[in-house]
Amino acid sequence: MSAATRLSTFTNDGLIFDVIDEGPLDGPVIVALHGFPERATMWAEIIPKLTDAGFRVLAPNQRGYSPGARPIGVRNYALDKLQGDILALADQAGVPTFHVLAHDWGAAVAWQLAGDHGDRVRTTSVLSVPHPRAFRDAMLRGQILHSWYMLLFQIPRFPEWLFSFNDKEAFQKFGKSWMKVSDRLAERIRELFNEPGATTATVNWYRAMRYSLRSPARTVRVPTLFIWSDEDSAVTRAAADATPKYVDAPYRFEVFEGVSHWIAEERPDETASLVLEHIREHSEHTP
Repeated sequence: MSAATRLSTFTNDGLIFDVIDEGPLDGPVIVALHGFPERATMWAEIIPKLTDAGFRVLAPNQRGYSPGARPIGVRNYALDKLQGDILALADQAGVPTFHVLAHDWGAAVAWQLAGDHGDRVRTTSVLSVPHPRAFRDAMLRGQILHSWYMLLFQIPRFPEWLFSFNDKEAFQKFGKSWMKVSDRLAERIRELFNEPGATTATVNWYRAMRYSLRSPARTVRVPTLFIWSDEDSAVTRAAADATPKYVDAPYRFEVFEGVSHWIAEERPDETASLVLEHIREHSEHTP
């Protein structure tokens, strides 16, 4: 592993990833993982609060979201590949251990990382999406009714067709009616899906679930903060409540009332404060 190095890109599996790298090089590191269908810019209002507190933040545009990292084939988007990208990022940044902050699909990567590589992950702070096995447990308790879109995304070429209209107004109406997508977020999503190969690559995270499920996430043994919001249209309270069964470490659960799925955008100050409090409580020698 190299000494601490400032990055704008990193590589893995012959792919080139873009990454935001801010904060002091010698500060403890927080790796911030975005979800679907966002990029590292989702953390724009939170990163300054973390770096001002003395942390170095690495926020990659993950596989499928970086233009140089859109491999062909569904298998290339399974969780073992996705967590391998994050380990490669840490290695190339010269970071032996790190904290993880994650949302949505980034949360799935975080749970996998913390379960498989607890020697490298110091703490996890997860937004919206519970431990994958908790998510599975809740399927028969109503979660499946909120996960219909995952089945839709399995249909060959249908999501590509659905997102090909490039109609900003229609996309905003659909997003607001289902997931309470803001105008700003709708525009960022539209720009992403307008890039060559981006829709297929990002939807492939869902299609690769059949591979990821063969190796279910392990019990997490690092201190964990889980933040869920009560107006999340995609994740039920039953799934959130089942998560502690799969964390064998200090665990904190927070509920944001009146907040949709997009926690980082709607409550950046409160989110950053909770993350910093969690890290400081469970780490030595932190700012």
